[in-house]
Amino acid sequence: MTWAIVLLCGGLLLLWKGADWLVDGAVGIAERFGISPLVVGLTVVAMGTSAPEAAASIAAVLSSKGDIAIGNVYGSNIANLALVGGVVAIINPLQVQARTLKREIPTMLVVALLLWPLLHDMRLARLEGTILLVVFLALVGYTVHAAKAAASQNSSDAPASDSKHSHNLLRNALFVLLGLVGLTVGARITIMGAVKIGEFFRLSDAVIGSTIMAVGTSLPELVTCVVAALKGHHDISIGNLVGSNIFNTLLVTGAAGVVLPFAVDGRFAGGTDYWIMIAVSLGFAVAVVVGKRVVGRVSGLVLLAVYVGFLAYQLASANGA
Repeated sequence: MTWAIVLLCGGLLLLWKGADWLVDGAVGIAERFGISPLVVGLTVVAMGTSAPEAAASIAAVLSSKGDIAIGNVYGSNIANLALVGGVVAIINPLQVQARTLKREIPTMLVVALLLWPLLHDMRLARLEGTILLVVFLALVGYTVHAAKAAASQNSSDAPASDSKHSHNLLRNALFVLLGLVGLTVGARITIMGAVKIGEFFRLSDAVIGSTIMAVGTSLPELVTCVVAALKGHHDISIGNLVGSNIFNTLLVTGAAGVVLPFAVDGRFAGGTDYWIMIAVSLGFAVAVVVGKRVVGRVSGLVLLAVYVGFLAYQLASANGA
C-alpha cells in the first residue's frame, strides 16, 4: 500500500508536468501553422490523452476481459464529460465555440449511438470493429482537411503570428512529445496500483473497467484540461473533452474489436451503463445550450454530482452482484 501511494503521487506529478508541456506545445503548433487550437485539441491532444484508454482496452480483450475493455470506454466517456468537464467548469467556466455546438458535440452523440446496433448481440465482431475504425479515419480526414482550408484562408487574410510560441516549431513539437510521454507513463503508474486495489476488494470486471480503469485512463484528460483552463485555452479543453470521447468510442472500441472480437455484458449492450453514457453526453450538450455556449460553475457542480451518482450506482451494483 505504501508503494501504491508513492506511485500515485509520482504519477500525478508526472501527469501535471506532461499536461503543461502538451498544452504549451499544442498551442504553439496551432499558432505556427495558423490552425485553430480547437482543431489541435480535437486531434493531436485528444488522440494523445486517449492513448491510455486504447492501451488498456486492447490489453483487456487480449486477457479475455471484454467487460473491462468496453466498461473502460463507457466509464471514460462519462468521466470526461461529468468529472473532467465538471471540475474544469468549476475552476474556470468553459467557453464553447458555436462551431463546436453545431458540429463536434452532435458528432460525439451520433458516434455514441452507433454502438447500440453494433453491440445489440452482446459482442463486437472484427467487421464491426473495422466499421468503427473506418468512421474514425473518415472523421479525422475531414477534420484535417477543414483545418487546412481554414489555415489557408487565414494565411491569406492575416499576417503570420509573431507569438513567442510560434517561432520554434522544433521546441513545440518536443513539448508535445514529452507531454504525451509524461501523460502516458503517469497514467500507467496510477492505473497499476488502482486495479490492484480493485482486485483486492473483489470488484467485478465491469465495475473495475467503469470506475477505476476509467478514472485512471481519464487522468490525462483531467490534468490536461485543468492546465489548459488555468492558462485560458478553452478551445484546447473543450476539444480534448469532445475529441477524446469520439476517439474512445470509435478508435479504442474499434481497435479492441479488430485485435480480438469480444463479448460484453448486457449492461453495455443497450443496458443501463450504455444509456447512462448517452444521458451524460446529452446533459453536457444541454449545459452548453442553456449556458449560451458557456459551461458555468453551477453546471460544473451538477456534472460533478452526476458523476458521484454514477460512482454510487457502480458500487451499489458491485455489492449487489
